[in-house]
Amino acid sequence: MPLPFRQVDVFSPTPLRGNPVAVVHDADDLTEGQMAAFARWTNLSETTFLLRPADPGADYRLRIFTPGGELPFAGHPTLGSAHAWLEAGGTAQGDTVVQECGAGLVRIRRGDRLAFAAPPLLRCEEIDDAALDTACRALGLEPPDVVDARIVENGPTFLALLLADAAAVLAVRPDLGAFGDLDIGVVGRYPAGGETAVEVRVFVPALGVAEDPVTGSFNAAVAQWLSADGTLPSSYVAAQGTALGRAGRVHVETAEDGTIWVGGDTVTTIEGSVDL
Repeated sequence: MPLPFRQVDVFSPTPLRGNPVAVVHDADDLTEGQMAAFARWTNLSETTFLLRPADPGADYRLRIFTPGGELPFAGHPTLGSAHAWLEAGGTAQGDTVVQECGAGLVRIRRGDRLAFAAPPLLRCEEIDDAALDTACRALGLEPPDVVDARIVENGPTFLALLLADAAAVLAVRPDLGAFGDLDIGVVGRYPAGGETAVEVRVFVPALGVAEDPVTGSFNAAVAQWLSADGTLPSSYVAAQGTALGRAGRVHVETAEDGTIWVGGDTVTTIEGSVDL
């Protein structure tokens, strides 16, 4: 039976300039195998499936698949799926949309743009020299090129590297065969006063995605890591996707209560049905 389907571009107000997510509505009767097969077929960084919530505090439940497997949480699928759910007539129980996913309940705020409350960091740890050497080989860097590095986890786990500046981030030429099972993100600052504070890139070849156009979960982790130590301000805009010809913009805002909201523009680019 055909199911309603939307493809939503996330982190850009202009179609084709952000990161697309495929969203299947009313997916309760699909098997995990069908979901995984469709995610491999779309070959997008993520494909999601909207289901009835199991938690009474949630408005819907979301399953998130990459071409290589399922994720407990991811940022751009969260925003794109919330956009699709609302556009299809979904009504939240409260002031925020509440998504149930593998990482628990995630709040999504409506306003000029959708924004999710960054899940707590499960890990933010220094990495050892061996892991740093592996990451540098994969990225074509030398250890002195790395200003700081952490393992960060908020559902997905990333090896996060802070480089000297945005130009160094854009100059990275990865050797995808050297990554092994590592998911690596790099971040570097732009000069003060510009439109964007940092440039971000994320490489996840183990999940079938060589370079992710825009990555909400990694940006959330970076904000929690680098805002806490003063490297980045509490609110800023990150650029991602530049190296891929995209123009992703991730809006980070720290509220008075300390909640870090990660937001971006969302726009439906395809609407129809899919027969799985």
